[in-house]
Amino acid sequence: MTDAGLFLTFEGVEGGGKTTQMRLLVERLRGLGYTVVENYEPGGTEIGRQIRRIVLWAANQNLSPTAELLLFFASRAQAVDEVILPALAKGCIVISDRFTDSTLVYQGYARGLGRDVVLALDKVACRGLAPRLTLCLDLDIELGLHRARARNAEDAHEETRLDDESLQFHKRVREAYHDLSRREPERVKLIDAGRRPEAVAECIWRLVEPLLPRL
Repeated sequence: MTDAGLFLTFEGVEGGGKTTQMRLLVERLRGLGYTVVENYEPGGTEIGRQIRRIVLWAANQNLSPTAELLLFFASRAQAVDEVILPALAKGCIVISDRFTDSTLVYQGYARGLGRDVVLALDKVACRGLAPRLTLCLDLDIELGLHRARARNAEDAHEETRLDDESLQFHKRVREAYHDLSRREPERVKLIDAGRRPEAVAECIWRLVEPLLPRL
């Protein structure tokens, strides 16, 4: 949280239902009268959406891990300046689909670039901004990938470069999220995403509700 607003993030493995759960939470908060601003990574701004095309497009298999890392932070820096900090300064609740934790997990750990490199770039791009609460949707990797790839096939989705990584890569991602939750148990909450969406949403609400500012 900043002095005015509340910053929440969703994290987790592919196919864990982040988009659905974020939508349900946003709808619930707005129904109660809160002003909610959404951010998506990579994306969230026009510049971020152009970067997203490069980073996630399936044809860009030769994108190097270091270039990938820098592109994610370029998108994030734009979102911090253009969307997140201005909204927090106005007292809004900002909810982001992924933030620096994703980069720690995917590029720092699964790609092997290291935690220190990611955190050094975070200081430049985000200038100390961190979520008050991170809701990490956890799911069996094979089930999650099955969901994600079925969705991609149904939508003729081209932004599949990370989904198409190996099973071992995605297992490292999940291991890294578990490690992150052990490092920061008060902020990073692992949530079993294998249950019915309604049950997952209620678990999320029990974590979010105590942090809400009074209207």
